[in-house]
Amino acid sequence: MSSLPDRNAVFDPNNPGRKRHSSWPEQLSGERFDQNEVLKHVILKLHLRSISHSGSTTPQSESEAESESLNSSPLSAAPDYSRALSDELLLNILSRISDRKQHLSNSLVCRTWCVISGRLIQSIKVLDWEFLESGRLSLRFPNLFDVNIVPASINFETNSAILLSCRLLDVYLNPDVLGNDGLFVRRDDILHSERIDRCVRMLAKSCRNLRRIVLMNASEEGLGCLANECELLQEMELHYCGDLSLKGVCKFRNLQILKLIGRIGGIYDSVVSDIGMTILAQGCGRLVKLELVGCEGSYDGIKAIGMCCQMLEELTLCNHRMEGGWLASLSYCSNLKTLSIQSCKYIDESPGPDEHLGPCPMLEELRLRRCHTRDKNGVRALFVVCRNMRVLEIEDCWGLDDSIFAAATIFRSTRSLSLEGCSLLTTEGLESVVLSWTQIDRLKVISCSNVKDSEITPELATLFSDLKELKWRPDSRSLLSASLTGTGVREKGGKSLSSK
Repeated sequence: MSSLPDRNAVFDPNNPGRKRHSSWPEQLSGERFDQNEVLKHVILKLHLRSISHSGSTTPQSESEAESESLNSSPLSAAPDYSRALSDELLLNILSRISDRKQHLSNSLVCRTWCVISGRLIQSIKVLDWEFLESGRLSLRFPNLFDVNIVPASINFETNSAILLSCRLLDVYLNPDVLGNDGLFVRRDDILHSERIDRCVRMLAKSCRNLRRIVLMNASEEGLGCLANECELLQEMELHYCGDLSLKGVCKFRNLQILKLIGRIGGIYDSVVSDIGMTILAQGCGRLVKLELVGCEGSYDGIKAIGMCCQMLEELTLCNHRMEGGWLASLSYCSNLKTLSIQSCKYIDESPGPDEHLGPCPMLEELRLRRCHTRDKNGVRALFVVCRNMRVLEIEDCWGLDDSIFAAATIFRSTRSLSLEGCSLLTTEGLESVVLSWTQIDRLKVISCSNVKDSEITPELATLFSDLKELKWRPDSRSLLSASLTGTGVREKGGKSLSSK
């Protein structure tokens, strides 16, 4: 009985009477090569390697079956060249991957790659409090520079499908959120400060190279331990903080950027007042950038910050609850270069007479975003204090009409103006202000519906021709009409965009 021909045999030209077996590369390059089968073998091999590293075992019959499957694969004989690389060399190779999401895929290859990929992660947002409390965070990611534990500091159901997202906070909510007395996050929903301090101390001792951290409801003890262990920390963001907790912030020697969030409207509520600002000013003399969100205060608190934090260059007030007269304290911020006021219902309810409103000598930029500017006295007082600034940005401010914007004629050194979303301002009101500025060379007007191209005067057109930069898109309707010219849309008997 004749034997079946060997399908792996290859003709040898040197010895015509003898056939030799083909090598694996020759088989892999043949037409009968099945890529799906080889991929299955690769996945199976990686799975077995991870099982062997973890010390787990499989039943004998299953192990033998997998071994036979691997032995029949051409990849079973191929060596794993990555094992010959040292951890330092492999770390150098993986660190050259620019896509951060790829590190997650790399960590699934095997345990060695998982450990090395964890050393490349420098920024993380913690969602699971038990992962932090068990100490696994520092073991998994030993080289962290930026840590945010706020999402994990709020209790919520594991399978909650309600996500609250805003500019300041992303948090999952419980289904009974409508019964929280007007607040999405109640005091009982936030972890106790003692539990948070315990994890902060654990994090501080294991990640001493932290540069930035975001905390919630941390007390003086936890912040003090963090200051002693993480001397390189430069940026901090504190949610749900009170006046007394700021004593711990004073112990940071190199803190330069600080963001205090006392209250977020409709989400949670805490108090930061003049007491906390005074405590902060006495210990954080190296602050360069300070942002106060939902904080209370008055003239005394801002004055203390201005006198003690002489390196302060940027101050941001968001949704402030300041008492009347606080604008006069800005003159003590001798090195302030940028002032931003955002999402405020009022600027200053009682600014006082002009002789009490001293200027900020070094101020260069004034930014107003999403603010109520109907109070003419408050806006005028702000412009008096900032009369030496060079850049003015006004975005989506309600109530800014011609009579209120006319107070900007007090500026004499303004070189750049940006207006966006100021629907009450007209072409006449804009012209009366910009023509009074002799040094302006940049102008941007976007989505100001009452500023019309047809109302531009020859004087304003001459000013436009002398500008270094002009961005002019005031009326979106006129732009739409111009773009539809010649298309037949919006013409009698022409095309229509309405659906039936």
